[in-house]
Amino acid sequence: MKSHFFAYLSRMRFIQRWALMRNTAPENVQEHSHQAAVLAHALAVIRNEKFGGTADPGAVAAAALYHDASEILTGDMPTPIKYGNPAIQHAYKEVEAVAERKLLAMLPQELRGAYAPVLTEVDPEVERLVKAADKLSAYIKCVEELKAGNTEFRDAAAQTRKVLEGYGLPEVEYFLETFMDSFSLTLDQLK
Repeated sequence: MKSHFFAYLSRMRFIQRWALMRNTAPENVQEHSHQAAVLAHALAVIRNEKFGGTADPGAVAAAALYHDASEILTGDMPTPIKYGNPAIQHAYKEVEAVAERKLLAMLPQELRGAYAPVLTEVDPEVERLVKAADKLSAYIKCVEELKAGNTEFRDAAAQTRKVLEGYGLPEVEYFLETFMDSFSLTLDQLK
């Protein structure tokens, strides 16, 4: 069987995020997915090392790498539209699920079992950490845009920070307290 799975994944770099907002630095799904994976891994490590958790950092990072893979087929829907109406949110979740199953079906049968968990995020602990990392990545984008003088991200930053704080995850709070201020600094200030 010939498979188009990885050729589709390579197109993640063509799906632009934050389409309804003026960006000083455009961001694509591939870049976002990498950052989300790094952050998800960090959150899992923080959970384990600081708070006695048992998360598998590798599994969490892998799930984060693929968390937006369905957007290759669906495109990126802006958050205010996607989550602004329960009916739209439910319908879009169904569209995402269909896209995830289509991507999974592109793989040879013998590989599907290995990719199913990272494409569909079935473990609730993994899913929660990936969602937190996804939101943390969005918050970092907002902070970086504000640092560049783009005030269009002011409300998004405040709303995203509020959501992050509302998760009640100690590893997210630890990350915000320990690492977040650095994203507002210039390269010279990071010394």
